[in-house]
Amino acid sequence: MSRFTFAIALSLAILPVAAHAADQAAAQACSANLSKDAQTVYAKVAPTVTPKTDLREALTAVVRPMVMNGSLSRDAGRAAAEQAGACLEHLK
Repeated sequence: MSRFTFAIALSLAILPVAAHAADQAAAQACSANLSKDAQTVYAKVAPTVTPKTDLREALTAVVRPMVMNGSLSRDAGRAAAEQAGACLEHLK
């Protein structure tokens, strides 16, 4: 009986890790199809994403300075944030 309990406990411990890896893979696959600006935004925001991250705030924190310093226009920044946000959702 203890082997059975151990096997169940081990599978329950591994399950969240496997699900997270699948989410990482989906996010990476999604980001490959992004525009250059959206890929830049994705690359800057992705390392900071956790299940509790407010993506809108995280994206704004990255895109706003890019718009303010002239790296992106306001319209391009909005489009890049929307595209990157769709892929970042996979990481949550």
